[in-house]
Amino acid sequence: MRAPTGLYPSLKVDTAGTGVVSNAGATLLVATMARVGLDRALSAALGRWCRPTAIHDPGKIVGDLAIAVALGGDCLADIATMRAERAVFGLVASDPTVSRLIDTLARDADKALAAIAVARARARAGAWKLAGAHALDRGISGDHPVIVDVDATLVTAHSDKEKAAPTFKRGYGFHPLCAFVDHGAEVTGEPLSILLRPGNAGSNTAADHISVARDALRQLPFTGKGGRIGRKVLIRADSGGGTHEFVDWLHARKLGYSLGFTLPDDAVQRIAQIPDQAWTPAYDDERTPRDGAWVAEATGVLDLASWPPAMRVIVRKERPHPGAQLRFTDADGNRLTAFATNTGRGQLADLELRHRRRARAEDRIRAAKATGLSDLPLHGFAHNQIWVAIVALALELTAWMQMLALHHHPARRWEPKRLRLRLFTIAGRIAHHTRRIHLRLAAHAPWANLALTAHQRLTTLPAPT
Repeated sequence: MRAPTGLYPSLKVDTAGTGVVSNAGATLLVATMARVGLDRALSAALGRWCRPTAIHDPGKIVGDLAIAVALGGDCLADIATMRAERAVFGLVASDPTVSRLIDTLARDADKALAAIAVARARARAGAWKLAGAHALDRGISGDHPVIVDVDATLVTAHSDKEKAAPTFKRGYGFHPLCAFVDHGAEVTGEPLSILLRPGNAGSNTAADHISVARDALRQLPFTGKGGRIGRKVLIRADSGGGTHEFVDWLHARKLGYSLGFTLPDDAVQRIAQIPDQAWTPAYDDERTPRDGAWVAEATGVLDLASWPPAMRVIVRKERPHPGAQLRFTDADGNRLTAFATNTGRGQLADLELRHRRRARAEDRIRAAKATGLSDLPLHGFAHNQIWVAIVALALELTAWMQMLALHHHPARRWEPKRLRLRLFTIAGRIAHHTRRIHLRLAAHAPWANLALTAHQRLTTLPAPT
């Protein structure tokens, strides 16, 4: 026998393996779906689109697509990876059946999207209830609200698709507007609403911001029958959300907000009226004073007569980074930025730090683009709206799994690519014993014990009612 001459073992490959599951770690998503009741909620919500002689439940098909996208799929055909593992995922529909269902839902897109949203809201309520002390709505108040980040992103269309249009960055595609609930600095987030828009949609379109915020509020379990939430929710956005119409809408509903504010042309002269002693050091992410950055309240020196009475404007000035160009609104070599809020209490530096943490929305968008949002695979606009809803389901399943099963581990903040590499792709083998099906995870997998612990935690949670 000759010794191998390469750096890797020389293998003889065949297809004779039986009982092998290549994505055994994905059963964490299946268990999460069952515990939060998403499978039953989707089945009930999409029941009207189920044909009398159909073999496959539309809710099961949409749920399977969500799992396939969470595993890294970027088109409908990627559901085949689940179809090959019937012992783990059950009966999975064929590609033609999946395509026909998406066509059917797209023909009635508004009602289908509303039905999926109802199922998501019910499952979210179940997930947050099971989370207990780790639930986002535990102990919320006006001083400690649930934070919803609204932000837009660009999705490039690499082929001619319905309603794709040129973007403000000279690209071509779509300009979806998203709302994410922020889990915090050390954890992830989950999507509440994703509005698919053409690429030429405006960044500061108030009607779109209102639509996304309204849909996001409907997803929160503590909304109540009257839909009044008040200061228990803080809406955070960049200057695209700092429009009169959107601020007036938030004010009318007594919601908290922290929105980027575009300074007027005479801002430099007006802000120069703020006395030096009114400027306090800004904080960095560790809540320690940052050298070269200060904050002050500019409510008294700006003309805010046309804005809601409770609105405050807080200005930050800092020395620009080396190489950064100054703007007309910069003063004395300092970069000026501002945001508007109706929070009446708290130190200015804390309020400014809270607003600056809106940048975590970029992390949520990055995770969404790694989970099917980077390339809308279908031609029709309504079809891609259904696809975006499936992307939201995939992101939520992943976030709920981490919240319920991984809160004790740094994996609570792992992004989708790392989860796939370390957990979802763990291999296993199906074994039948005492009339039960056993899934035996690969003993040599580095994170097999973590996956087993997560499974055990999910199975000990109470079943949904």
